[in-house]
Amino acid sequence: MKVVVLVKQVPDTETNIKLGDKAINEAGVKWIISPYDEFAIEEGIKIREKNGGEVIAVAVGPDRVGEVLRTAFAMGADKAVHLKVDTYNTFDSGFTSELIANFIKTENPDIILAGRQAIDTDSSQVPVQIAERLGIGHVVLAVKIELNGTSAKITREVEGGTATTETTLPVLVTATKGLNEPRYPSLKGIMSAKKKPIDVKNGADLGATAKVEVVGMEPPPARVAGRKLEAADANAFASQLVTALREEAKVI
Repeated sequence: MKVVVLVKQVPDTETNIKLGDKAINEAGVKWIISPYDEFAIEEGIKIREKNGGEVIAVAVGPDRVGEVLRTAFAMGADKAVHLKVDTYNTFDSGFTSELIANFIKTENPDIILAGRQAIDTDSSQVPVQIAERLGIGHVVLAVKIELNGTSAKITREVEGGTATTETTLPVLVTATKGLNEPRYPSLKGIMSAKKKPIDVKNGADLGATAKVEVVGMEPPPARVAGRKLEAADANAFASQLVTALREEAKVI
């Protein structure tokens, strides 16, 4: 069973983000694996442990992306592939999906796993786009995956409960909390991961073209200070509020 796991490097949620001209200022930023991707890595390892085969972790970005691939190694991935793009634009989901899909076509995996969304752009677009580019099925928000030969039964979150989908392989599945409990890398795994080779591929050789250009970045405008209403009774409060909404905020 060949499993490809998509891994994205994102800023830690506790990092103080500062804007540059067309990208964030990376000085002092701590980079981590997007948390939902950890569920995908863990599930890939569990599938390999049960069915045999290999787990291939794939990440896109500049040189620093090697750090999260080392973490994937430490968790138990068999191989790591770095699709190197020095000027990677994380907002360009179309470019990212095309790049990864072109690589995956050379691997012919049985199942592709990814986190439900990355915690930086929060778009949830790349995995679904990859499935469409590959012409395979996809199931999102998985909380249980059962494989049987060339078929899969996947339980996923839906509003108010869960739903079960049955499909044939290959398939792309996005993982969410509840699918498993990601293992912590052992000291032995961490030390071993430092010595394992990462297969670096030049993104320019994979035929993808940029779709989005960032022309500038700026913080949102400062919030306007609130105003406290004062009145003798509820009717007077309501009258003041309606007047403010109509004449000042102009929303009614």
